[in-house]
Amino acid sequence: MTPDAKGYDLAVVGAGIIGLAHAYVAARAGLKVAVIERQARADGASIRNFGFITVTGQARGESWRLARRTRQVWDQLAGPAQIRIEQRGLHVTARSPEALAVLEAFLATEMGEGCELLTPGAFAAASGGLGGADLAGALFSPHDLRVESRTAIPALARHLQSALGVAFFWETAVHEVAPPRLATSRGSLEAAAVVVCPGDDFTTLFPERIAAYRPSRCRLSMLKLADPGFRLESALMSDLSLVRYRGYADLPPAKALEAKLRREQPRHFENGVHLIVVQGADGALVVGDSHHYDRLPAPFAPATAEADILDEYARALGRPAPPVLERWTGLYASAEDRTFFVDAPDPAVRLVMVTSGTGASTGFGLAETVLSDLLSLPVEPRT
Repeated sequence: MTPDAKGYDLAVVGAGIIGLAHAYVAARAGLKVAVIERQARADGASIRNFGFITVTGQARGESWRLARRTRQVWDQLAGPAQIRIEQRGLHVTARSPEALAVLEAFLATEMGEGCELLTPGAFAAASGGLGGADLAGALFSPHDLRVESRTAIPALARHLQSALGVAFFWETAVHEVAPPRLATSRGSLEAAAVVVCPGDDFTTLFPERIAAYRPSRCRLSMLKLADPGFRLESALMSDLSLVRYRGYADLPPAKALEAKLRREQPRHFENGVHLIVVQGADGALVVGDSHHYDRLPAPFAPATAEADILDEYARALGRPAPPVLERWTGLYASAEDRTFFVDAPDPAVRLVMVTSGTGASTGFGLAETVLSDLLSLPVEPRT
């Protein structure tokens, strides 16, 4: 498709989940929207993750509030966009008194509303007998849900195009953003406002603005495992997640848990391993993940990372992992001091980068906030 010389109310650069979220919010408000993507389809972090819309455990404050709103939007959007909700809820298992103390502290915060602490027996009953011999208890949260990333992201793009009239320009690179003109590899496009969602591209557009936030990249290792013969109604995490997800890790009891886990599982920490287990309609599990950070992480994932992921799976579920069907890596932007940033290179431009791997979990809420500022669109009430 050739860019429309008549122009658009909003141009979105990038068709990952953050770009699609901004396109959805603007198109739903009746604006004429174009999405410009340099690849033939979304191929980055947005389709390489768990598809886990995580509310529970997000950093306390704004990220948690954005996740609550984003979860609402996914739930409302899934049916019209023909996106299947694969799982609802989350279990976080705890194998020690230190881990239980973190869960109890979490339940005492506003973030624990609606959640409950299960005994080992109650968790076994809810999960069909899962849990190791050392299981001390588990948190259950009803707030989270899961979609299949590799199909949900394309389905969302199709819905935006067919139902909301969003124009997509695939395999089109944007060289310059100077509203009302965007220079692309297929010619010029005009838009009154622009949102740039570059994923982990730090150099193509506004590199000096991005550099000011000192981002790096995180490489993660992911696995798809064969159908284990049981059904997980909810996603599952374990002790290591309690010292990685800031909603838990920032609580005072997490320090003692981290010290214990560093002593007992040092290589898991070296590989940045924690456990998420989700399940698709075909019964297969998506399991991960590890975290290695650098300005440009090498494409070579250590075999020890996979071994540690599978080891944590066995510890948490009390049974060995089924065979590996697929392996892949992903890259996402990361920053030590923030979960996202929004920059304004121009009054009509916003540069939006999620720097915590939480795009699917916070993207719609973030888009509403950004477009409220940029275009004065109303923000939906957040509960």
